[in-house]
Amino acid sequence: MPTALLSVYDKTGVVDFARALREMGWSIVSSGGTAKAIAAEGIDVTDVADLTGVPAILSHRVVTLHPKVHGGILADPTDPEHLSDMAEYGIEPISLVVGNLYPFGQGHDDFEHGSGSAVEMIDIGGPAMVRAAAKNHAHVAVIVEPKSYDPVIAELRADGALSVDTKRRLARAAFAHTAAYDAAIVTWFDDNDPDVADETIEVDDVETAGALPASIHLALSKAQSLRYGENPHQEGARYRQAGATSWWDSMTQHGGKALSYLNLYDTEAAWRLVQRFDGPACVVVKHANPCGVAIADDITTAYIRANACDPVSAFGGIVAVNRTVTNEMALALGEVFTEVVVAPGFDDDALATFAKKKNLRVIAANAPSPLPFDVRPIDGGLLVQQPDPVAGRSDDWRIVTNVQPTENQWADMEFAWTVCAAVTSNAIVYTKDRQAFGIGAGQQNRLDSARIATGRADGRASGGACASDAFFPFRDGLEAAIEAGVSCVIQPGGSMRDDEVIAAANEHGLAMVFTGQRHFRH
Repeated sequence: MPTALLSVYDKTGVVDFARALREMGWSIVSSGGTAKAIAAEGIDVTDVADLTGVPAILSHRVVTLHPKVHGGILADPTDPEHLSDMAEYGIEPISLVVGNLYPFGQGHDDFEHGSGSAVEMIDIGGPAMVRAAAKNHAHVAVIVEPKSYDPVIAELRADGALSVDTKRRLARAAFAHTAAYDAAIVTWFDDNDPDVADETIEVDDVETAGALPASIHLALSKAQSLRYGENPHQEGARYRQAGATSWWDSMTQHGGKALSYLNLYDTEAAWRLVQRFDGPACVVVKHANPCGVAIADDITTAYIRANACDPVSAFGGIVAVNRTVTNEMALALGEVFTEVVVAPGFDDDALATFAKKKNLRVIAANAPSPLPFDVRPIDGGLLVQQPDPVAGRSDDWRIVTNVQPTENQWADMEFAWTVCAAVTSNAIVYTKDRQAFGIGAGQQNRLDSARIATGRADGRASGGACASDAFFPFRDGLEAAIEAGVSCVIQPGGSMRDDEVIAAANEHGLAMVFTGQRHFRH
């Protein structure tokens, strides 16, 4: 009679699984709450304490850590030495282990053995059993996910045993489960005791410390398969960090086709940028760059103003707003081909209007969580940095021209600065009255970005503000902004030719502010 050991935190489906095993002649060994749940349904189950002869001790910290448990899991029935040891110490083989772990990082009051600190939620016996069974997968099957119960039962009923491929697949899932669990614990240490995570490292005479941990442990699980990647010949999927919450998982899609790789990428960019504004705001994104941004007294006006910045680029773009979408806005947006509209919510009439657009993805979402790291792959690893915070006016900002900005100019510069930080470098943004009119993005030199922004503004930014994500290396970039008619400029400063640029601003009667901080975004 084969033996299965069942010890799970998530008890979804475990009783029905145990019943099905018993019907096929398996014996069941279990402990704690799992054993109680199985026995309560009249299913014959042996408590681990009866198997080992030792009750749960040390406040339930030691339950399954015993040779009769781990010997039964790790034994190789084809090895004579193993068989001899089993006979000498009365160890019976265990053919199936079912285990999943305490949800570390979640509510500690839900712990079945009583509320306690996060440390008490660090499971020891569970990972040990799961890893042991996964190591010995040639002879032992291991299940860590309730979704595996039905396929395993079906295969056992059909074939009387699990195939080598099935056991390898289950073992792989088991190691992924314990890896994610360990990663969550390391992250907890990093989040709650930064001094433990920090490590000063000297590489090529550069000393780094404090801001980033000495190691990063990412455990990602596939959350969503996508139609394809950036191009049809590339596979694509969304992965979610284990134990993390994502606005993508809680969002509601009210209509339209399935989301694509680029839909997710661009929508993330639009949704994060629009959260930076307090007033009713709209962001239109194309290819991860804003092509329209505006703040207004109401969300419909904000959308109309944002779309007016660059209606050619807005075609097929992503629209994000930070207020509930009204039917008035829905009617205005309906006149423009749009891939995705994302908002905190939608009026019923707005949803009815959008329902007529069969391909429009309509997403109601919560605000995104702060990003812990900004990562990019390179050969052999990742480039990692802190996310780039974008701050408003501060004491570090310096007026460097003879002309002092008016309050309206200050407001326009702050708005332009916020938008500019979300634009691919080299970035130039022209705004007026909290509306973007010209955005130059992703050029290899700043002058070209300024000229592109000037052409798109087409005189509409006259009297407004110019923002540059990094300093002007020469006065020619500033002169292109002057051609657009702006009256004030905000930039980091720090060029060897700052004096020339300041002189050009003074010659044309511009106000100019140095922030002392750049916002490159490659």
